[in-house]
Amino acid sequence: MSTIIMSQCWPLQQLSVTQKAVLISLADQANDDGVCWPAIATIGKRCCMSARAVRSAMDHLELVGLLSRERRFNSSNVYLVTPDKFDAAAALPKGKRKSAKSGDAPGAGDAPRAGGAPDAVGGAPRAGGGAAGAALEVRPVPPNRHITINEPSDEPSFPAGLSAPPAKRDSETELQAACRATWAAYAKAYAFRHGAAPVRNAKVNANVKQLVQRLGHSEAPLVAAWFLSVNERYVVQSFHDLGSLLAKCEAYRTQWATGRQMTQTSAMQQDQTQGNASTADEAKAMLRQMRGQANAH
Repeated sequence: MSTIIMSQCWPLQQLSVTQKAVLISLADQANDDGVCWPAIATIGKRCCMSARAVRSAMDHLELVGLLSRERRFNSSNVYLVTPDKFDAAAALPKGKRKSAKSGDAPGAGDAPRAGGAPDAVGGAPRAGGGAAGAALEVRPVPPNRHITINEPSDEPSFPAGLSAPPAKRDSETELQAACRATWAAYAKAYAFRHGAAPVRNAKVNANVKQLVQRLGHSEAPLVAAWFLSVNERYVVQSFHDLGSLLAKCEAYRTQWATGRQMTQTSAMQQDQTQGNASTADEAKAMLRQMRGQANAH
């Protein structure tokens, strides 16, 4: 980008929005000599225009002296942006060109050249346009709009009368960090056991958040990783999906904390043991009762 060419193009008037946009796009890609060679499609994409609109704008820019083209075969054309050759009279509508030439419209096309020097049309007195030796006012060239001294602030601005939204609470930040840690632990253990990365979508993200909220920030990642060691039949058949973990996360947390996995077989064994113990207790109670009755007689 040439700041010299760009600073000469910005002040130019009497151009349509389309023509000005194409001119600025060319100046943005030109070197200090005004030379560039972008494709029509590239200019159209940058300016949000069709190729036809770009060509039409270029034809006008060439007509008023702002652009010259060197057409090449099987390659991009070479363009020369020449803001110092701008013919403001040619840029006027047809009905006003005659009056501008006769001096009825002094000041038309007063776009200054680079460095503040007046151009051939607007910077020197026209015949019949004023007193002899009188010079038109020359406006200084505005600074290049592509250069800014003050960097943009990281803080967003808000309209007058509206207050900025409240800052995120620390708990929200901790929740997000815990969710990331939980997913990372689960995904690593999942890939180690199943040899593939787990699917992550909106439903999975919601499951991770609920898991963290139910088990806590510190324990959720540990339980999620441990869950991949569970060998329950339905869990293995579902490839340890997070829905299975979430359905009984408190129970799995207890198994993780105690180091014992409660499978269906072990649950049946414990139930049988408990049943046997209850039967034995009942038998002992009956025996004590019978002995008490015998001693009473």
